[in-house]
Amino acid sequence: MSTQDSSVVLQTELPGLNLVRRGKVRDVYDLGEHFLIVATDRISAFDVVMPNGIPEKGKILTQLSVFWFDLLGVKNHLITADLKEMPENLHAFSDQLDGRSMLVEKLHILPVECIVRGYIAGSGWKDYKRSQSICGIQLPEGLQESEKFPEPLFTPTTKAEEGHDEAITFEEMIATEGVGQERAEALRDLSLDVYTRAADKARELGVILCDTKFEWGVNADGEIILADEVLTPDSSRYWDVNAYSPGKGQESYDKQYVRDYLGTLDWDKTPPGPTLPDEVVEGTASKYREIYQKLTGKAWGS
Repeated sequence: MSTQDSSVVLQTELPGLNLVRRGKVRDVYDLGEHFLIVATDRISAFDVVMPNGIPEKGKILTQLSVFWFDLLGVKNHLITADLKEMPENLHAFSDQLDGRSMLVEKLHILPVECIVRGYIAGSGWKDYKRSQSICGIQLPEGLQESEKFPEPLFTPTTKAEEGHDEAITFEEMIATEGVGQERAEALRDLSLDVYTRAADKARELGVILCDTKFEWGVNADGEIILADEVLTPDSSRYWDVNAYSPGKGQESYDKQYVRDYLGTLDWDKTPPGPTLPDEVVEGTASKYREIYQKLTGKAWGS
């Protein structure tokens, strides 16, 4: 059984602050002019949050997002991830906020998830086997699992408040309220550009960026701004270049340990989720630490 580390932050409690949302991983507070986003150590699988978390996962996700925001130079919502630079009334909550929180610009978040796939894996592979297409994009015969596409694919989905996001075609994205032709084309082009630059950088570091999910918002001036987390192991599938072998599924730097363990249980994938044993928690934590080190060049905690 699990003996959860007391330093694990499963839920923030910040009296006097306006909590507006608890997502699967993040707690969001409205500070008036800005939002405060706090990445907890919660972990979900099959859209169910597990009862115990992964030590320091929220900090690793936050610091990787900051790393990519800085590296990419694309316009984004981050104001600061340094608690000392945040409003003074937050400093008393340093045990919950330090290293895992971001002060961000308020945006109108657009109602689609922008997914870019460089390789055929996961739900994309399942769709291809069924229909030889992904999100309405017809693909050639004979592709192998985990094979690289000639060009990355933009495959949007709906943004579900609960349950699963649903794949949509580009035409359906255009028809989505609040999107339209011009904005859809901009989101596609921005997402493909960010993915390509990130994938090239990751490759230099010995890592394949198989696919990733972006969220974009619009500011008061109507500019499209990169939001939420970016290129973390929660929003992306990363593989080791040296272990890559198409024709089968690849081992990835994410919560695969958790999914594999849950697959051995007689559990119907509905809440509540089962408590994760210590070895699964530590195996998952080690994957998050490993991808942090591969991408940043720094050992976690150094």
